[in-house]
Amino acid sequence: MQLLDGKSCSEQIRQEIAKTVSQLKADGQRAPHLAAVLVGNDGASQNYVAFKVKDCEEVGLESTTIRLEDSITEQELLAKVDELNKDDAIDGFIVQLPLPKHIDENKIILAIDPAKDVDGFCPENVGRLNLGLPTFISATPNGIMELLRRYEIDTEGKHCVVLGRSNIVGTPMAVLMSRNTNPGNATVTIAHSRTKDLASFVRQSDIVVAAVGRPQMVPGDWIKPGATVIDVGINRIEKEDGKTKLIGDVEFEGASKRAGAITPVPGGVGPMTMAVLLANTVTAACRQAGVDEPA
Repeated sequence: MQLLDGKSCSEQIRQEIAKTVSQLKADGQRAPHLAAVLVGNDGASQNYVAFKVKDCEEVGLESTTIRLEDSITEQELLAKVDELNKDDAIDGFIVQLPLPKHIDENKIILAIDPAKDVDGFCPENVGRLNLGLPTFISATPNGIMELLRRYEIDTEGKHCVVLGRSNIVGTPMAVLMSRNTNPGNATVTIAHSRTKDLASFVRQSDIVVAAVGRPQMVPGDWIKPGATVIDVGINRIEKEDGKTKLIGDVEFEGASKRAGAITPVPGGVGPMTMAVLLANTVTAACRQAGVDEPA
């Protein structure tokens, strides 16, 4: 069984980004600048943004965190998005989800300039993805594809089951795996919590991408021997001693005994998501400056 170590793989990507940033500075360009808009006091969101700031510092990117009260109105948040769209010092920015219930997330996403949408969520970038055109791809699916590429996982002609149909992970993941690329060229089935006889789909799949957000929804004995398992789930559960731990959507102990390759939780997909977001920011900066994008 091969452990797909996202932590070490993402470190390679960060080193490549740092080298690119150093070259940009040597050529007289400023450092790429990523901004994050954080609304409210959600603990998970705050931690996620804090990690992004730390990662920016490590690779030489500038970063700005914009903290807003959860009482902010939708119009006030839209005004902040418009301000960031027009700020030439900001190359890319994200609006951390989820947002307070009184704010329509779709309206906010629609308002983001596609050229600064390093999360790859806005309709123009999603449409370009579906057409196979150059675009910003949502960081988690793109990170998974990079993990598969760097570990040389064979996907051509394989049956891939994607569990989950979100616009952030499941749907773009299905598009990427079905494209005429490497990795890619897989036959893709999108399944979800309401799929009848879900176990039968998983048991016949060569590649399983689990992105449902339910702790250990996929038992280990569902995994086909030799299959590749990509576990996107990040679920916090409380242990008997009162402390919490992170587990995935797949029952790791059992699945790891059957899989040919598997991502751990934590340390699998999560670090790759962070690394790709940084890479997208560098790409946005190069486009804005009119210089060659990194390979």
